[in-house]
Amino acid sequence: MQKQGNQTIKFDNPPQIISSASIVGNKENQGPLGEYFDEVISDGYNKQPTWEQAQIKMTKDVMDKTLYKASLSKSDLDYLLAGDLLDQAIASNFSARKFPVPFIGLYGACSTMIEAMALGAMMIDGGAANKVLTYTSSHYQATERQFRTPNEYGDKYPPYKQRTVTGAGATVLSDKQGGVQISEATFGKIVDLGVSDPQDMGSAMAPAASDTILQHLNDVGRSPSDYDLIVTGDLGKVGKSLVMELLSEKGCNVEQNFADCGVMLYNSSQKVGAGGSGCGSSAIVVSSYLLPQLMYRNLDRILVLGTGALLNSVTPLQGETIPCIAHAITLTATGHLVKGIGRKKAKDNLATKIETVKIENLSGNEG
Repeated sequence: MQKQGNQTIKFDNPPQIISSASIVGNKENQGPLGEYFDEVISDGYNKQPTWEQAQIKMTKDVMDKTLYKASLSKSDLDYLLAGDLLDQAIASNFSARKFPVPFIGLYGACSTMIEAMALGAMMIDGGAANKVLTYTSSHYQATERQFRTPNEYGDKYPPYKQRTVTGAGATVLSDKQGGVQISEATFGKIVDLGVSDPQDMGSAMAPAASDTILQHLNDVGRSPSDYDLIVTGDLGKVGKSLVMELLSEKGCNVEQNFADCGVMLYNSSQKVGAGGSGCGSSAIVVSSYLLPQLMYRNLDRILVLGTGALLNSVTPLQGETIPCIAHAITLTATGHLVKGIGRKKAKDNLATKIETVKIENLSGNEG
């Protein structure tokens, strides 16, 4: 691999994505991308006694599903890379208990999925691994209870607040031919411009996202028009608008091809405030929607950013502002069809297929 500019790595032998899967909640399934997800859990408890255990089961199930789609066993993996929003990342840690595979726990808040994919790509391109499973998850009730106001309190949504996504996503990275490759990774810097409201995640994360986008473009010598899509993880409507404004001030126009996973997941009638947030936001959109779009060549090259607010439940109460991060990877179509990417239709026992959709509305605020 080669370092380009200050923060970007270009992979000499780009790691391939050979499988991906997602599991979501009912709210996410009712949104514009509902038909692309692999599985929907019955309710917030997911047939478990607690919300935290519901998230753990959802995470374990998406790991198993991703391996099944790739026709791999647990022993075929070299490493697990994962993290989540719960204290000590228990959804990821506990889900790995029955995997006889080295586990590397990560915490990048909602940037964790892209961080995991970038680090996994480095391990494969550097010769340290052949197959790596990356995964993450978030859960509406469990996360709201930990970071904000428990749902039982009946707290109202301010217009800029986002709903934590209930969802888990996973990918298998490999040194063998896949449907999509990770050609570059740009690791972000901590950016803190003084936002202290833990309900206003979009405003807090927008400066980090714009900083990483600008750094990536400068490092690789490209313009926004060189990408079919530039998509952030969970800025929501407020953060998405701020990123466009911040980039415009720097002479970088992304209006035509900029989207946000948190905006794409819901429609206006679902009343989720400014959109979706949480580790699961980028994980489920990338694993079930964007990767198939690349594999079927509706898109050829996209830049995906994971955006994360690195606070905990105590720091806002102590008057701290919110440091944020944004990591990015370049995903490129390879022209190969692989069975592990894309939703397998219930009545199709022979091949995985998806119904492709146009992307004209991905930059719109209504998903």
